[in-house]
Amino acid sequence: MASKSHDLTHGPLVQQIILFSLPLMATNVLQVLFNMSDVAVVGQFAGPEALGSVGSTSILVSLFTGFLIGMGSGVNVVVARYIGARHDQDVHEAVHTSLILSLIVGVIIMALGFLFTPAMLSMLGTKPVLMAGAVSYLRIYCLGMPAMAVFNFGNAVLSAAGDTKKPLYFLSMAGVINILLNLFFVIVCHLAAAGVALASIISQYISAALVILSLRRSGSVVRLERSMLRIEPHKARQVLSLSIPAGLQNAIFAIANLFIQAGVNSFDELMVEGNAAAANADALVYDVMAAIYTACSSFMSQNYGAGKRKRIIHSYFISMVFSFGIALVMSALLVIFGRQFLGIFTNVEEVAQAGMIRLRIMGCSYAFSAFMDCTIAANRGLGKSFVPTVIVIMGSCVFRIIWVYTVFAYFHTIESLYLLYIVSWAITAAAEMICLRRVYREQMQKLPPDIDGVKAAA
Repeated sequence: MASKSHDLTHGPLVQQIILFSLPLMATNVLQVLFNMSDVAVVGQFAGPEALGSVGSTSILVSLFTGFLIGMGSGVNVVVARYIGARHDQDVHEAVHTSLILSLIVGVIIMALGFLFTPAMLSMLGTKPVLMAGAVSYLRIYCLGMPAMAVFNFGNAVLSAAGDTKKPLYFLSMAGVINILLNLFFVIVCHLAAAGVALASIISQYISAALVILSLRRSGSVVRLERSMLRIEPHKARQVLSLSIPAGLQNAIFAIANLFIQAGVNSFDELMVEGNAAAANADALVYDVMAAIYTACSSFMSQNYGAGKRKRIIHSYFISMVFSFGIALVMSALLVIFGRQFLGIFTNVEEVAQAGMIRLRIMGCSYAFSAFMDCTIAANRGLGKSFVPTVIVIMGSCVFRIIWVYTVFAYFHTIESLYLLYIVSWAITAAAEMICLRRVYREQMQKLPPDIDGVKAAA
């Protein structure tokens, strides 16, 4: 079967990266908006207690979903490289192997999350008044993990093939259903936190079904065929060697943030609820920037497979400029219009005041994350994930835990807690750039001398 996927190895890079990123950006923003609708509906129609219950689970939700997103990034790199090298049979094997692996991981996370929800929430120091709602929300949410795993798989495969529009269409359809179900379950059925969780998992299974149906009907090299559904050991090792470190990186971020959440929980309920409302900005900004990171790894991986040296490094620099610019603009907007943003989630003035503390500090932080995450994506696009993951663990995870038990323990102010984001991102970004410099030199030595050739990397 000839590959009909979008070619990322020819044409003007700036224009291609923009056209590739915009649908993916819209997809990510929609995901955030639909998640925010959970919080907004609960905050407006079920009250501060239900809002606090949902907010108390945010770190654990990030832990589970972050691992699945990391799995998807590994799939993206492997599939994109084989597409760039024009190795269609390898693409087939990588796609079908990845689907099975993603589904297995999704089921495992669902089971572990459902069983250990009460223990994990207790470990976080969740307020007793919020515990029942938080347990109910998280357990129901965990039932959607297999669907989320499948959708992230499909999104990764389609992005690797240069198609970022279909996931946008699928998510739009599922998201509208999610919002309608949110309103129905909370306002009509009075299910509060459990209602928005139920709406979320229904929409997740709809989006997963749509992406699988699309791949089944695809006329491109990434078409899903039932007869090819098997785990090919070599492809499984390739996918897992990139996916597991990437997934662990995201999960360990969430684990480090568990300590931050525990620090937030040491303040009163208004601060907890304000933090929960303001934390939605993190997801909004990060997921817009994440579209550029996906573009970075996809373009670098396809061009590495095709042996295009100049396009590899140019893809990184262009992606870096775009992600940094997005961070600056969105940070300014959030600081200027922070009160209006928080008004979506709460009508309690004290909660909004607490949320503004986080928005002002984080507004100065996002630009640092652009340097860090774009460089991590570049390393992954070149096929290296282990060392960048170790750097993240030390610079942004271990460092944060140390900060909580030293700087925050000494000052015990919410400002001293939030400032760790700026410092940890700056340290990690510097280390990741040093790592990329070495990785780039090593990987370029493996390419043929013809920098404009289309031969596959060895």
